[in-house]
Amino acid sequence: MMLALQLSHFSAAALFAFFFSIVFGITQRNTREEMIRYGAYCFAMAMGGLFVAGWLMWLLHH
Repeated sequence: MMLALQLSHFSAAALFAFFFSIVFGITQRNTREEMIRYGAYCFAMAMGGLFVAGWLMWLLHH
């Protein structure tokens, strides 16, 4: 039996944003509170960019 994970473009991008925000938070800040705050900030910016990019692509298509 083989398990297959099928993600939409949005869920794949959200998963990528989640993991890179964890890495950025850990590697770019010193204290635990700063790591969490910066990781959340990176995740929010990535998700915001994802929505903006999707909206712009929709506008260009129509």
